Amino acid sequence: MTGDRPRPIVLVVLDGFGIGGDPTTDAIAASPMPTWRALLETWPHAVLGASADAVGLPPGQMGNSEVGHLNLGAGRPVLQDLPRIDAAIQDGTFATRPALIEACTRAAHPDGRLHLVSLIGPGGVHANDRHLVALVGLAARQGVPVVRIHVLLDGRDTPPRSALGFVADLETRLAAAHPDARIASVGGRYFAMDRDSRWDRIERGYDAIIHGVGEHASSALAAIEAGYARGEDDEFIAPTVIDGVDGTVRSGDPLIHANFRADRARQLVHAITDAQLDAFDRAAPDGRPAPTDLFVVTLTEYEAGLPVQVAFPPETVRSLAQAFSEAGWRQFHVAETEKYAHVTYFFNGGVEAPWPGEVRRLVPSPRVATYDLAPAMSAVGVTDALVEAIGSDQYDFIVANLANPDMVGHTGVWDATLAALAVVDGCLARIVAAMGSKGGLLAITADHGNADALRDANGRPVTAHSLNPVPFVLVGHAAAGLRLDDGVLADVAPTLMVLAGLPRWNGMTGRSLIL
Repeated sequence: MTGDRPRPIVLVVLDGFGIGGDPTTDAIAASPMPTWRALLETWPHAVLGASADAVGLPPGQMGNSEVGHLNLGAGRPVLQDLPRIDAAIQDGTFATRPALIEACTRAAHPDGRLHLVSLIGPGGVHANDRHLVALVGLAARQGVPVVRIHVLLDGRDTPPRSALGFVADLETRLAAAHPDARIASVGGRYFAMDRDSRWDRIERGYDAIIHGVGEHASSALAAIEAGYARGEDDEFIAPTVIDGVDGTVRSGDPLIHANFRADRARQLVHAITDAQLDAFDRAAPDGRPAPTDLFVVTLTEYEAGLPVQVAFPPETVRSLAQAFSEAGWRQFHVAETEKYAHVTYFFNGGVEAPWPGEVRRLVPSPRVATYDLAPAMSAVGVTDALVEAIGSDQYDFIVANLANPDMVGHTGVWDATLAALAVVDGCLARIVAAMGSKGGLLAITADHGNADALRDANGRPVTAHSLNPVPFVLVGHAAAGLRLDDGVLADVAPTLMVLAGLPRWNGMTGRSLIL
């Protein structure tokens, strides 16, 4: 202990670890997890809302890692980009955004062509079709003669083979919004939405979008059907160029990436805009050079410093990490690659740089095609770093993410998810043991559900997040005898502030869960 406060305070986020309850559909309920179950029996715990309006999302919208970590760090439900952009469409201010107007203006001439890149479908985690259709309608009103859409298929936050209906619906809406808005390429998100520096995947998506190089099909629907015939679900459909639709990106063309979530959009935008990137050759396979002088707009900010215009710049969010830094605390943030941005950028309120006194550790994720092939992921490496940080006595606050329940859960593979949960439980045992002699406080929670809803009622795999709430457990001498109320993710930060003996900051609307 330091004074009257526990040291260190450790927050462990079990990614995708919701509360379901039915062991036939909920892999967490089906898993023994002896350490986790002992913690629930011994220490105070609560249930937290992690989806929809509990975290600043529309009703019925599942939570996600970005939203979850932002709420955990902010101490208030943060209005997310999805409802923020929806509101702008509804009140008409969407059509006044300078970056969007400039992109349309640059294409509003007889030979003009505006390119739009977006994930499609009702998943609502990375993009929304309403935004894409609104962009097409804006282009029509601004006099853009040709709009070419480069469609990214989901299959993770939507059922694995559901794209045919979504694309057919989208094509109907595009035709109503613009006389020449056509889908030029189609590909699974596995390629153009990688976030783990697997540039060979990005290259295939880039070549289809920029150069018109890839598989070929007569229509977007035919591209999907051909993918299914090859055994590919939506997420993995090979990047495909639609014959008869000239959608190649020419020098000087404007391009808008319409995903609102940053982490899986930034690598493709780097490939399009960063002339110094040497991860792969941006020239076409036939030797055609990459286009130059592109005017690129991202719907939200994907990364500070990218050479793009941002339609909806970020709003400033004060965070727990900032408050601890201002109190003179030393802190340690650790995760593997898949969730590193979440314990840094998102947990810190959208701030890219570390705060004074903040140390970060990135543990590389295993390089496998899908994580059912390596269900342990890098949880042991993250735990090694976490246990070392606890034992060092250097840090006042530590935040860590164990990615397995979410990333393996996204594969929908039941046995692999059970294996992942067994690894996580072993990691929790090590973390609890490391904290045992320190007099600190361990808080365990999750950012959203996933592994808790791994099958539907008919036993079919579910790869999407769930709407389920998540647990919150306090472990350590400072938690002994406490009673906790249920709440939302935004209540975690004020609860930790109370236990840390620090004052709330202005704008923190969350409440302490301590009764």
